[in-house]
Amino acid sequence: MSETIEVHAFITLTLAFVVFFIGVFLTRHVAFLRDYNIPEPVAGGLFAAVFTWAFFALFGQKIIFDIDARDELLVIFFATIGLNARISDLLVGGRLLGILLVLTIVFIVVQNTVGLIGTQLFGLPAGTGVLVGSASLIGGHGTAIAWGPTIKEATGFAAAEEIGIATATLGLVCAALLGGPIAKYLIDRDKLQPAESDGPIVGLPHEAGPTTDDDIDHINLMRAMLAANVAVIIGYVANQGIAAMGLKLPLFVPCLLAGILMSNTIPFIFPKLPWPSRTKALAVLSDFCLSVFLAMSLMSMQLWTLAGLGGPIVGILILQVLAATAFILLIVYRFMGSDYTAAVLSAGFAGFSLGATPTAIANMSAVTKSYGPAPLALIILPLVSAFFVDLANAVIIRFFASL
Repeated sequence: MSETIEVHAFITLTLAFVVFFIGVFLTRHVAFLRDYNIPEPVAGGLFAAVFTWAFFALFGQKIIFDIDARDELLVIFFATIGLNARISDLLVGGRLLGILLVLTIVFIVVQNTVGLIGTQLFGLPAGTGVLVGSASLIGGHGTAIAWGPTIKEATGFAAAEEIGIATATLGLVCAALLGGPIAKYLIDRDKLQPAESDGPIVGLPHEAGPTTDDDIDHINLMRAMLAANVAVIIGYVANQGIAAMGLKLPLFVPCLLAGILMSNTIPFIFPKLPWPSRTKALAVLSDFCLSVFLAMSLMSMQLWTLAGLGGPIVGILILQVLAATAFILLIVYRFMGSDYTAAVLSAGFAGFSLGATPTAIANMSAVTKSYGPAPLALIILPLVSAFFVDLANAVIIRFFASL
């Protein structure tokens, strides 16, 4: 009997739909998940990940999902975020964007400091501090995998690579579960209310109920899909040119920019052309891509890889979660304005400081579906996390690794 069950990409995509609906069922019937704005794909994805872990424990077989389609969904999702962005909003939010960037850089230092302290408390080599810090948490799996061999060579610690991946995995779980409760606490405590908005960004409000054909029909939905696809094509071509100049960016960054460019030029050049920005159709497309992406990401987590590393990693991660929570409540929320947008950004900050940008967006989207729109939060956070964080993180990681 084979030790590995490999699931084909198309079946993985189909199972992601099933996992999402499991999450819908769970969030409707488990009060904590519903009341604290845990996204449906997160609830379902974690359920599936625990199931595959239990299957491995019982039968000794690993279930490995082919998640090639996941990255394409992410690219389309960020194109839709760009299509919803308006230069006027970005100008208004310019100050907040700058503050959020500074706070993120400060927190990268905090996160690595906590990681360094954690290695001393749990008897790990000091050089692995970045792997239980920003390399794996703010950086995510990609940065953890990139730095793992370097730290392994520098410290001679054989499990360095596994520690990075394990931290990134558990961090993603914490990020998905922390943002909603933080936002709920802040909104309820300060009785915050959203400002008026002219349309949804990601998903529709829970209280909206079933929509009519006048709200979303196949024409509007296909118009949204066409605009998103064109933004992806423009972004892909731009990314090829950027790569030719020796620069490397994630594909979703130029696709996000292409969407911003399109939505701030085409409607003015062709004012009579129906444009999908901030329509329910585009919000549904955005929510679909994000939900399936997250379901695939979480259901494919290989929790059995944590065996043997659980004690120190869990201990350090508890310290990281406490540090992130304190930083968000005491600093991020206050410096971002102590208003509804700041509360939604706090949920997002929890998402990407411990997990990844899509997790941050999912956290914010879940909050806005329950309480109301916060378009500025959904636009400025991806710009900070997509543009600046990787560069700042690399510099700070290199400094802490040298210690």
